[in-house]
Amino acid sequence: ADAIHPGYGFLSENAEFAKALQKEKITFIGPSIKAIQSMGDKITSKRIAKKAGVNIIPGVDGVISNIEDAKKAAIEVGYPVMVKASAGGGGKGMRVANDEKELISGFQSAKNEAKKSFGDDRVFIEKFIVGPRHIEIQILADEFGNMVYLGERECSVQRRHQKVIEEAPSPA
Repeated sequence: ADAIHPGYGFLSENAEFAKALQKEKITFIGPSIKAIQSMGDKITSKRIAKKAGVNIIPGVDGVISNIEDAKKAAIEVGYPVMVKASAGGGGKGMRVANDEKELISGFQSAKNEAKKSFGDDRVFIEKFIVGPRHIEIQILADEFGNMVYLGERECSVQRRHQKVIEEAPSPA
């Protein structure tokens, strides 16, 4: 094969996979390795978005290493909060805490699940949005500068933080 499109999910978000293809001189049809690395780390991607002027969910900027820092962050952000794995995806390494008791029980379990799932136990805390809408957009571009916008997709129907239905265009 001269090129590989990884579809969606873990391979499409795996910089090491893209690097391996590059080494073999096989075209990776997807974002650049740098983009995958930057966007694959939620702490880094939030910083990039904030710097670009994109509205982001309020939270603490950076890694929360211990429960004492987590308690301070939760008070600063205001309950309910989400403890979230920086390397996460697919709902792994996420815990909602409505109060300090839930934060204490969820903090370490989020770190443990993140470590087990991604080999990285870094977590951060952001405000938990009750009843959110999950809207995605997709833009495709080629190496010649041609671009196409595929419209938005409604991805709010989920089970265990996994999309069940994607509706396009979004009715939102």
